[in-house]
Parts: sequence; structure tokens; C-alpha cells
Amino acid sequence: MDELKRQINSEDSNRKSKSGQQPIPSRAYPEVRYRSDGTRKRILVTGGAGFVGSHLVDKLLMDGHDVIALDNFFTGRRRNVEQWIGHPNFELVHQDVVNPYFVEVDQIYHLASPASPPHYMYNSVKTIKTNTIGTINMLGLATRVKATMLLASTSEVYGDPEVHPQPETYWGHVNTIGPRSCYDEGKRVAESLMVAYAKQEGVPIRIARIFNTFGPRMHMNDGRVVSNFIIQAIQDEPITMYGNGSQTRSFQFVDDLVDGLIALMNSNVTSPVNLGNPEEHTIEQFARIIKELVGSKSEIKEGSAAIDDPQQRKPDISKAAELIGWRPKVKMNDGIHKTIEYFRNEIQNEHKQEQ
Repeated sequence: MDELKRQINSEDSNRKSKSGQQPIPSRAYPEVRYRSDGTRKRILVTGGAGFVGSHLVDKLLMDGHDVIALDNFFTGRRRNVEQWIGHPNFELVHQDVVNPYFVEVDQIYHLASPASPPHYMYNSVKTIKTNTIGTINMLGLATRVKATMLLASTSEVYGDPEVHPQPETYWGHVNTIGPRSCYDEGKRVAESLMVAYAKQEGVPIRIARIFNTFGPRMHMNDGRVVSNFIIQAIQDEPITMYGNGSQTRSFQFVDDLVDGLIALMNSNVTSPVNLGNPEEHTIEQFARIIKELVGSKSEIKEGSAAIDDPQQRKPDISKAAELIGWRPKVKMNDGIHKTIEYFRNEIQNEHKQEQ
């Protein structure tokens, strides 16, 4: 692989424009594993410039595969994958999954969809279309090219659960007409579509039910608990909880999730699998953890409760451990430290641009 990188950089440095300009400077890419044609896969990641998608793209490329990242840039950002732009194994496509896309691939990771409440409620019709029409388009592609397809579903399919912790066998408790239903029901329909195409068309499917995830490249304004609390704590602003903070959440670091997605894709498990960290905290406890780790002077306050906000959220991950050998490895506090560092840099960069 070192030899391949040297050849690429040499070609870049030797390339000149017709106008006789100076050679284009060589560019250093992250180190990638060498794979033969027999083991290298061509992989499509929808939502590939998003928070989770870009970390998945990193891991797949560094493992030596060819990757196409497809994104409409509603919540995804080009700079999340800019370290790969120009690399021979990578392609960035600006397109919406609601429109058909044709390409030859071996695997499809279907991550396209806004995932935070402010983003998916901003245009609820578009959220539903992304999770229904977009999923149909990707399943149609998988059918034509005989690709394995993984759906990034969500713990939101369980709604405000009456069973705790939530196993994959639980059918959920969802308000079909509430403000969150565009996402919750969109993902439930997407799961139904996956199963229907598997039965009718023989598409090899994988369904990941993803629980709360955090890490670098989260949007500063996505309205999620982790990003809200960290940004408020860094700026010594009041840390504002939705409601009294008694509701619980279980947070996993993005690196663990990416490992779980890849393990699931490369397994033979066709039924839904929970991917999350069962370490459970109340929102108030989590606010205090963030405040302490940041070293903040912020006060912790109660805010208005969110409509249909689940009161408990904890995954049962025994199926993931048994069938795909996956458990989260990153301790929550270690992940929070990395995320705090990321947001400090983001805030500093914002201040520099304002000056």
C-alpha cells in the first residue's frame, strides 16, 4: 500500500495544467490497507457525509474498500469526508436518495435520514419520503445488482417503551400522529420494506436498531442531548434539560457503533439487532457528568418537556453479543472527553470566523 500511495502522490506532483502552471502539490491521505480484487468490496454509504456516515466511510476506506458516499448535504457536510476527496478509492456524490441512483456495488449501508428531532421535524414530509421512497430506491438498487443492504434503523421504533430494557422482540409503543412520528413511523415502514424485499426479491438484508450515539462531527445545532449540554457547558451557559431530567438514556460512542454496523453487515443475521451501550443514566445525571468533565460553571435548569419524549431508553444487546460478537468498548467518559475537545475546536473556529 505504501508503494501505491507513493505512485499516487508522484502522479499528483507530476501533473501540470495546459497553461504551464506549477505542479499540483502532493496530498497525504490516511493510511489504507491493501486488498486484492478478490477481497476488496465496492460499497455505497447513503448519508455518507453525515455524522455517523463519515466515520463509517473512514473505517471502510482504511480497511481497503472502494467507497461511494452519497449525500444531499441537508445535515451532512463535505468537510466530514474532505480528507478522502481525490483518493482513488473514494467518490463523493451529491444526490438525494429520494431520486433513483444507479451504480454497481457489493454492499449498501443505508444511513440517509435526519436523525435529531429538530432536523427530522423541520420537514416531516421529506423525512417520511427519505425513509420510504429512499429505502425503496436503495432496495431496488440492491435487487438489481444483488447487493447486501443494511438499514440504519433506530431505537425510536420502540417509542416510549413499556418494556425495559428494550429487546428486539418488543413491538414498541409509538404515537402514529405525534410530532416525532415522521421519523419513528418512517423507520418502522423502512424495516417493513426491508423484510418484504428480502422475502419477495431475495435481497440479503441487515437491520441495525441504533441507540443514542455521540462523538466528533456531531452538528452543533442538532438539538441532541450530548451536543446541547457540551456546548452550553463550554460557554458556561445554563445546561437546559427537557423536563425535570428524570428520563433515562444510554449513550454509545460513534466508533463502537461503526464497528457494530460493519460486524452486522458481514454477518448472516437478517433480523433486527440493537446497537447501543446499556450504561444508563438519567438526563440530570448526564448533565452533571458533562458539567464536571468540562469544568463548567453552568447551572443545570429544567426546561419544557418535549412531546412524546421517551421516559426510558436502554438497549438489550444480548443478541448483538451472541450473534455478531459485538459489545461497546469505549467508556462513556472517554468518549465524552473526545467530543468535548471536538466542540471546543468548533467553537474556537466559529469565533475566529466572526472576528
